[in-house]
This record gives sequence, structure tokens and C-alpha cells, in this order.
Amino acid sequence: MSFLGNYNHNMDAKGRVSIPIQFRRFIPEIKDGNELVVTLSVEGDCLWVYCWKDWKMIEQQIREKKFSKQKYHFIHRFIGNAHECSLDGMGRILISPVLRAKAELNKNVVLVGALEKFEIWDQARYEALTADEDSRTLAQEFYETEVISI
Repeated sequence: MSFLGNYNHNMDAKGRVSIPIQFRRFIPEIKDGNELVVTLSVEGDCLWVYCWKDWKMIEQQIREKKFSKQKYHFIHRFIGNAHECSLDGMGRILISPVLRAKAELNKNVVLVGALEKFEIWDQARYEALTADEDSRTLAQEFYETEVISI
């Protein structure tokens, strides 16, 4: 399972965003809802969205790490900003006002596949990132230095 591609959507005034059908097919249904966890990215520039089962594995990995000052701050930033959510009958999720403000999301958003998770970006911010020469250079450096076959 991998979330792939990017999709432009509008967020409504209540903070609801439609999840593309291409992403929804990878979201397992959970009997009591809360299929997804939305949190602020480590960089703080977008939101990261995980399926519940993947989120539980991340929590376990964090628990197993030895206590450190970095772990303490990571928990506050990553776990402390996490919100459970479920798809409504129209395939939308409700993004909390706090997360909308922290990620500076406006009406126009882009949902971007990122393998085990997907990201929600403000459209203007995402377009600036992908047009940025440094971003292009970093992507090319990764491709040239890492052992991957594509």
C-alpha cells in the first residue's frame, strides 16, 4: 500500500477536506471510526495523515526509544499535535482549527501521496516548494546518491 499522486481540493469553511478515492481505497475501515490520525509535520509546513494501524506502529517505535531531550520535544511536537479523525459519509475529514492554523491552510489545498502517509498542504505553499530550485536539487541529490532503482 502506498499513497501516490497529488490532488487539488477545496477545504470548506468548517475545515472539511474530501479525501481522493485513490487514497480512500487504502484506508481500512475501523468499526468505531477514527480511521486516520492527522498531525503537524515535523517541519511544520504541512499536515501528515496516517492510517490508524500505521500510527499505532509509530507510537510503539517512539515508546521503545530511550528517553532524551530530543524525544521529549518530538513527542510534544508530533504526538501533541495529533488528532484522530474519521471519514464522513461523503469521504471527507474534519481538520481541527488548531492544525489548520499551524499548517497555514487556506481554502485551496493539495493532498500529496507520501508512501505510508499522505500530506495536506496549502496549495500556494506546495507550489512554491515544488518550484523551488533547492527542492529540485535535493531531490536530484537523493536520486543520485541513494541506492534505488527507478
